Amino acid sequence: MVAITLAGMVLASEVTNPVPSTAKSVETGRQLFQKYCKGCHGADAMGDGPLAPKNAHPPNLTDSEWKYGATDGDIFTNIHNGVDPKFDMPSMKSRMTDVEIWSVVNYLRSIAAKPDSP
Repeated sequence: MVAITLAGMVLASEVTNPVPSTAKSVETGRQLFQKYCKGCHGADAMGDGPLAPKNAHPPNLTDSEWKYGATDGDIFTNIHNGVDPKFDMPSMKSRMTDVEIWSVVNYLRSIAAKPDSP
C-alpha cells in the first residue's frame, strides 16, 4: 500500500487500492455491499435503504458527489473506520477484511457515475 505519512498519520487520500479491479473483485464487493451496506445505502447504492438511522441521509454512491472524500483511500477509510461525527455509518473493520473492503471500493467504482469528458 502506498501512503504519505505526516507525524505518523497516513493521509487517506494518498492510499492506493492494492486490489486490482477485476470482475471477481467487483463481484465480491457487490456481494459484500448487499450483505453489509444495502440496509442503509439501498440495494442499488442510491442512499435509500430502509434501515438508515433516523435523520441520517446516507449518500447516493452512484452519483459523482463524494461528500466524505472521493479517492479510493478515502472510501476505504470511511468504510473501515466509519464516518463521524455521529458515526451514523459504523466501522466495518470487524466485519470485513481489508481486502474485502477494497473489493467494495472496486464495486462502488464500477457503479459510480463517470466524470464527463470534455
